[in-house]
Amino acid sequence: MPKMSLGLKGALQLTLAGIKPLPAENVSLIDSVDRVAAADLYALVDSPFMDSSRKDGYAVIAHEIAGATVENPVRLRLLGSMAAGGGNDIQIMPGTTVKVLTGARIPTGADAVLAEEYVQSGDAEVLAQSFAAPNNILRRGSDVALGTCILRAGQQISPVMAGLLAAAGHSMVPVFRNPVVGIIGTGDEIVEPGKPLTEGMLYASNIMTLAGWCARYNIKTRMAIVRDDPVALLRSFEILANETDALITSGGAWTGDHDLVADVLLELGWQKVFHRIRMGPGKAVGFGMLGKKPVFVLAGGPPSNLMGFLQIALPGLLALSGHANPGLPRITARLASKISGGESDWTDFFFGILEWNEGLPDFYPMKKGSRLYSLAEATAVASIPEGKDSLPMGSIISVQWLR
Repeated sequence: MPKMSLGLKGALQLTLAGIKPLPAENVSLIDSVDRVAAADLYALVDSPFMDSSRKDGYAVIAHEIAGATVENPVRLRLLGSMAAGGGNDIQIMPGTTVKVLTGARIPTGADAVLAEEYVQSGDAEVLAQSFAAPNNILRRGSDVALGTCILRAGQQISPVMAGLLAAAGHSMVPVFRNPVVGIIGTGDEIVEPGKPLTEGMLYASNIMTLAGWCARYNIKTRMAIVRDDPVALLRSFEILANETDALITSGGAWTGDHDLVADVLLELGWQKVFHRIRMGPGKAVGFGMLGKKPVFVLAGGPPSNLMGFLQIALPGLLALSGHANPGLPRITARLASKISGGESDWTDFFFGILEWNEGLPDFYPMKKGSRLYSLAEATAVASIPEGKDSLPMGSIISVQWLR
């Protein structure tokens, strides 16, 4: 077999270089969570919109009660009370105070709030028994100031960010559109889940796994199962290419008599960027463009299928959604046992399980060739990078987190 010249790093760079984010759309704040901002957003108002009290207490002129103690309280005339959301204002003059509840605006003339636990209150007057802390006032614009940039294009929107956008006066957010992805499972032997299974047949588990991963990232999918027939494949590719933003093929990616995917894509005018790279499992992964739509070619074996998706197709789909750093999240872990790969110029991947003890989590690699049951239990992926053929037990490594 000829040596494959393209490594994982180069393949990923070529993939991301060929993909541009989809056009933007405006969505509501609640629908913007986990989406990627398509433009910088600035605060439309100050939040809070006025100076307000951080706690229940009494608005005062600070210097008047600077020396107040329990033994030597300062007597103040009570002018009234103010609550959050109230429109009234009471002018404070020397020798007076106003009761304020949390969130109430600070009365005109006051410059501090004395917490109620330091006040002995009466009907018409109160005794201040301590100095007033200035930090009991939440200043106008202290959460976000008018005109401040609070969200940058390319930034993923968290639930807290959605709340900050609301406080800043926004109700709609421009985000990059998430792609609709067509997933085509190929093979005479695969059957749609739920239909009768006859001897020699398999349920189409790969495409369900891929669709599940897409759903995790709010990417909608349309799935098809196609037999190993070039005419049927051609027709299915044409239909899904017209209805989706990207295509993923599962199976038929190698060089066997029934591996027809690459030939059919070439007939459709596929602009191949690469097909097969130096990584395992998943070496048969391919990427190209059908018109302006990315196409990812994945092998049919479950470990190779999933690894090709995680390392190449998933970053590509996230790039379509506008993610600035697309791919699985990473954490630092300790290798619980030695891992050995094949050739030193390959990237060798290992599914495994993370266990948290004291300090760093431990990564326990699974045996190569693990099938569906083991893959379903995996919580992380580790790799031996190019240039090395093994990593010793105890190595501190960066792993991709699957959960």
